[in-house]
Amino acid sequence: MLLTDAVQIWRAPGGDYHIEWDASAPDTRVLIEAVAASAPVEAHYAEPPQYRARVSGLPPARRHYFRLRDQHGNEVLAPERRLGLEGSPNFRDFGGYATADGRRVQWGYLFRSGHLARLTDPDLELLASLGLDMVFDFRQEAEQQHEPSRLPAANPPRVHSLPILPGNNSGFLQQLDGPIPGPEVMFEFMVTVNRELANEEAGVYRRMFAEILARDDARYLVHCAAGKDRTGFAAALMLLALGVPEQVVIRDYLLSSRFYNAEAEVERARVKYGMNDSDSAAIMPMLRVDEAYLRAALDSIDERYPDIESYLEEVMGVGAPERAELRRRYLEP
Repeated sequence: MLLTDAVQIWRAPGGDYHIEWDASAPDTRVLIEAVAASAPVEAHYAEPPQYRARVSGLPPARRHYFRLRDQHGNEVLAPERRLGLEGSPNFRDFGGYATADGRRVQWGYLFRSGHLARLTDPDLELLASLGLDMVFDFRQEAEQQHEPSRLPAANPPRVHSLPILPGNNSGFLQQLDGPIPGPEVMFEFMVTVNRELANEEAGVYRRMFAEILARDDARYLVHCAAGKDRTGFAAALMLLALGVPEQVVIRDYLLSSRFYNAEAEVERARVKYGMNDSDSAAIMPMLRVDEAYLRAALDSIDERYPDIESYLEEVMGVGAPERAELRRRYLEP
């Protein structure tokens, strides 16, 4: 049997689609069909028990849906989760997940990414096809000015600037004088950053929810520089408000480790934060994705509130009526 939430589809820079799935039986055979494809496609399967396939031959300027069907009649219909934007490799849809009560988050409404400053013209064409209504930019103001977003010229989404300076409340980066003592120190800093997102920076996310609720059925994108920490907490809050189980929320968060190349960003981060050449190894925990980071934010909520619903209501202004409205909009009928 195909496991629905374990189907992951992403487009590689060359245009091929990579499809992975889990199955409850090792002899599961899967047929893959590109829905409404305007060109013939070719699928290449990995040998069992590796549940993987690669699909080629689809036109690049639109988003594609795929139907996976096994020999027992089980079927999954899903689009690519990570879209193939060359200039924003961590751009992905965080819909499609099942809620605790058996419903499912709609595809095509909730997106997350890193910054949009390096989008190519083909990227902009694909971005325009998504019909985004709003973009929430969590980068600090200097980041936004230094690397302004590229957005479609026709019917651009409304941009909400909601700056968060990672670790601003701890003062770690501002007080740094000399080399970073080691990666362990940076790891602890990232744990602190994520706890601050849930507490000291909560007002930013409250504004995000207010803007979303003020515009009916909005398709929106949340992003920061890398699309993993500030963005990851924003996506986690929405999924939790929609009733997605915490373990699934963490799984979505960890997908950034697949699509964001931390090693390639070391030099950029070193220059950005004015660090020394000798800091390269110590920087890595800042650039990587670790379950402990999001877990720190969620644990800090657990320490202060009886449940996530209480936190959403008291801190985010998302009580039972607001959660019901969000579920009306973003869960499948």
